[in-house]
Amino acid sequence: MATLFLVRHGQASFGQANYDQLSALGRQQSRWLGEYFAARGVRFARALAGSLVRQQDTASEILSGMGASLPVGTHAGLDEYNGEALYAKFTNGRDVLAHQKSDYRGYWRTLKTAMHAWADGTLTGEFETWQEFGERTRAALALATQGTARDDAVLVVSSGGAISRALIDILRCPGAMAVEFNLQFRNTGVCELIVGSEATRLVTFNALPHLDRPENPERLKAITHA
Repeated sequence: MATLFLVRHGQASFGQANYDQLSALGRQQSRWLGEYFAARGVRFARALAGSLVRQQDTASEILSGMGASLPVGTHAGLDEYNGEALYAKFTNGRDVLAHQKSDYRGYWRTLKTAMHAWADGTLTGEFETWQEFGERTRAALALATQGTARDDAVLVVSSGGAISRALIDILRCPGAMAVEFNLQFRNTGVCELIVGSEATRLVTFNALPHLDRPENPERLKAITHA
């Protein structure tokens, strides 16, 4: 059975005009995770990330922290949902960046409500459906472990929403749980999955072994969500 390490990207640039870029902290989080994998003796047979810059750069920094030269494959099925489009449709075109800057908590409450409406089919528009979102995340994870050997480890870097959408299919949970999972995800949070011929099983969820270190205040302060 292959082991799949499903990782959310490092801290990006929330509240900025271009969210899709890692902050300096996001790069450091990713390198620390790579160092953790190396210390644990993990050796990846394959690395795959979505096409977004924050996902690709997170994967590259993880591998750099491991001292590994493995190439990072790309699969757009791992890309995040279009949160701005959902938000714009739900709010009738409210300025998302202005809301993020003026009322951080209010923005997330609004987006959460919009996501629930999307998941239950009451929010539709010029963006993919909830079902289409699930289909592409399933296809990406299937490709990630296709042809792997029993003891192979695979690195997959994606985003909180896409990971959560994949997990509810694995756990057979209702769509609302994906929204809850999504809003809990920490940057560089790790989900470890065992992928067998008949089933995929979740071993760990949203873990931060590289940051959750009480003896190291610098690492604890590096735990972020956006």
